[in-house]
Amino acid sequence: MMEAILRQGLAELSLPTGTIPKLVRYAELLAEKNKVMNLTAITDPAEVARLHFLDSAALLALSDFQGKRVVDVGTGAGFPGLPLRILQPSIRLTLLDAQRKRVDFLCQVCAELGLEDTACIHTRAEEFAQAHRESFDVAVSRAVAALPVLAELCLPLVAPEGKFLAMKSVDTQEELESAQRAVTLLGGRLEPPLDYAIPGTEIRHRLVIITKIRETPKKYPRIFAKIKKNPL
Repeated sequence: MMEAILRQGLAELSLPTGTIPKLVRYAELLAEKNKVMNLTAITDPAEVARLHFLDSAALLALSDFQGKRVVDVGTGAGFPGLPLRILQPSIRLTLLDAQRKRVDFLCQVCAELGLEDTACIHTRAEEFAQAHRESFDVAVSRAVAALPVLAELCLPLVAPEGKFLAMKSVDTQEELESAQRAVTLLGGRLEPPLDYAIPGTEIRHRLVIITKIRETPKKYPRIFAKIKKNPL
């Protein structure tokens, strides 16, 4: 069932299907680990295929990732970063998460699937940015934080002319408007968002695109307590 869903969905996205065995193995490892720790509330294999893998894969049809240095901020169980790396092997991927157990799981997945050039880092994004400012071509995040908060955590990591891609619901117009000031302060420019349907479903999501047009001022990101208490 999962293989058939992935094959059809990837074909719809005009993406190669040769990596399906790796995605299936990733799903098996996720299901096994989810029995002992909370990695995902989505457990049905068909839903994992659609709502995790194909939702992540859709980004490859919306933006250029080939050969890019990519950081996935607040990656959790590895989404969207790991499916992107599996489907586009030229990506040099860094996965960031603040929970050690999640990072240990991601290390296990990367080792078993042979995903080289993939770093799994246990850290907070605002701390990681202090030593890795503007080191990435693309930052991605499917975290649930509001866009002004995500922008302050992610844009300092992106090099000028790079992009920050935030995966959101289609009902985000008010959030986009509230983030305009933060994005400008952080050296970014909001581009027209791209709405897309997850293959095989009627679910529509939105990719918020922020282009980095100048360096982020050194005072950002602030410590997370300040970011959360007083968003830009």
